[in-house]
Amino acid sequence: MLTELNIAVIGGDARQLEVIRKLTELDAKLFLVGFDQLDHGFAGANKVKLDEIPLEQLDAIILPVPGTDLNGNVETVFSNETVLLTDEVLLKTPEHCVIYSGITNDYLSKIVDKANRKLVQLFERDDVAIYNSIPTVEGTIMMVIQHTDITIHGSTIAVLGLGRVGMSVARTFAALGAKVKVGARKTADLARITEMGLQPFLLKDIEEEVTDLHVCINTIPHMILTAKVISRMPANTLIVDLASKPGGTDFRYAEKRGVKALLAPGLPGIVAPRTAGQIIANVLSQILVEVLEKRKESSS
Repeated sequence: MLTELNIAVIGGDARQLEVIRKLTELDAKLFLVGFDQLDHGFAGANKVKLDEIPLEQLDAIILPVPGTDLNGNVETVFSNETVLLTDEVLLKTPEHCVIYSGITNDYLSKIVDKANRKLVQLFERDDVAIYNSIPTVEGTIMMVIQHTDITIHGSTIAVLGLGRVGMSVARTFAALGAKVKVGARKTADLARITEMGLQPFLLKDIEEEVTDLHVCINTIPHMILTAKVISRMPANTLIVDLASKPGGTDFRYAEKRGVKALLAPGLPGIVAPRTAGQIIANVLSQILVEVLEKRKESSS
């Protein structure tokens, strides 16, 4: 149980509702910012404005998956209110207050460092990333079906990167009957791709490997699908870029050449927000329970 914890949930989309639901079940005291248009009431949760939070009492601040934008604004789907998170706000919290978000950016990292607070990026954790790969794969399948005029079965698909998402994507499309080739840099990854029964190739050879593709799925958050690479693709190739913004594709050139390229980060929150929210809620609640237990041990 989280009975002794004071937590601020600031902004977010439908995924945050599952987080709120889970934390209220565990008896945490919640302050909700950016949820004034939400009809649902949660027992033990108070809808407040940012300046109404008793910041000096907070044990944790939970931000949406993106954290903030580069100007410090927090996404608020359930409110028209503008919520700006600053280092001045964080400095008013106790030193032990931890900030949780899915990912970070230069602005968020800077204000957290300035306030000398701890930032936990949930999407950097293996458990969250692996669980999230499931709805990501389902969303990718949906996009490929919607934006091509061929079956997945028998098509030639390249997956770029063999991280936690890339592995799940490659395995699933192969199970659907696609001819899957996977590009990676490490020889260990090439060995794993071979072990999976898929066709490996080195990313340095990508220009030669894209000439026969129906679909190219990128998971690498760096510019990998350059104009030179895209120029080698058949014009009817579909690119689905799953990397975090701005992706790893030259979208300007793709449009110029007539290659359909879709940037699709955050698919779990789009195709399965309830499941995606439950994934975050379960991991976050485990972390907070551990934090509370350690605090009790140190004070005893």
